[in-house]
Amino acid sequence: MFFALSKLLAFSINPMVWIIILLLFALLSKFPNRKKKCLCWALVLTIFFSNQFLFVVVANMWEIPATRFENVKPAEAGIVFGGMSVYDDDFNRAQFFRGVDRMIQAVELYRRGYIKKIIFTGGSGRLLHPEMKEGNYIKRYLLYMGVPQKDFFIESESQNTRQNALFTKELLNKENITGNFLLITSAFHMRRSLACFNKVGISSEPYSTDRYAGPHRFEFDYLFIPESSIISDWNIFLKEFVGFITYKIMGYV
Repeated sequence: MFFALSKLLAFSINPMVWIIILLLFALLSKFPNRKKKCLCWALVLTIFFSNQFLFVVVANMWEIPATRFENVKPAEAGIVFGGMSVYDDDFNRAQFFRGVDRMIQAVELYRRGYIKKIIFTGGSGRLLHPEMKEGNYIKRYLLYMGVPQKDFFIESESQNTRQNALFTKELLNKENITGNFLLITSAFHMRRSLACFNKVGISSEPYSTDRYAGPHRFEFDYLFIPESSIISDWNIFLKEFVGFITYKIMGYV
């Protein structure tokens, strides 16, 4: 039930949904004043949520900063979060998204000797296809990238960050893996992840990947020209922010 409600909430806080609803109200309204207000608010939201500068300001405040290689503390294992791909049955292969940086960075950390093992945690994040578990096919790609099977473990039942922490804890106990850990996930997701893992007793250091944060650029197009992709970035941030608040209320962090 919680998983289904989280999907519904994610839909309701999408800025594009707000803009479309306002435009529909403007289209269907019989009152000129109300129509004008709806159109104005739709324009304001579109300008705000498509502004690159404003989004990066917020990203810099929210994200956990990345770590330079020279500052990484060697760890027993790197814990890598899923949510980076979907499986394409037609072509019998995964389609990877921006979040695949998590896995690529983990493999590089392994190759450089900063971590001895890789632990992948991620099942199905899809409401209608719970059988499509990401961990089941990530194993294949880790092997292709040259990570020996003895050096990685797969947890493929979790559906959210809370379960990532709980089921990883069970896996660590089962495999008797102890020591210190690197938490490897997207920078925008790191704040909630760290809190969840600390809550279940897994103390770890953050290793943020695929950052949205960056230096502020005072250039005309960056400051004033709308960028449609930023609306999607805002959607990701809002889902994460609301998710963190919800977890706080539920006592998960």
